[in-house]
Amino acid sequence: MNSAFNAFKASVGVGWSPHLYITLVRGIPGTRRLHRRTLEALRLGKCNRTVMRWNTPTVRGMIQQVKRLVVVETEEMYNARKQKEAAHKALRPPIVVNHLPPPPPPPQPSIV
Repeated sequence: MNSAFNAFKASVGVGWSPHLYITLVRGIPGTRRLHRRTLEALRLGKCNRTVMRWNTPTVRGMIQQVKRLVVVETEEMYNARKQKEAAHKALRPPIVVNHLPPPPPPPQPSIV
């Protein structure tokens, strides 16, 4: 996950953004109580959930505390990732599942 994300970060310019998109990428069980409380304050309850927060010193300090559990993106990075995911999903053909039994074969004409 990290190497793919680092490759993605390298493809998008990193600039200052008024919003930060924070995604929880590691599990909460086994973490310190202080880290769990920080994640709770950031409203990150489950893995792979993303929240948007203002880019303030308070939020950056909270991110610094749980930096090994989260991934932080700027607005441009987040939008580029979502566009890339949407384009990837658009390329796939739809999966059609037919639950009906197959039709019986046509009767064979008998030669007498």
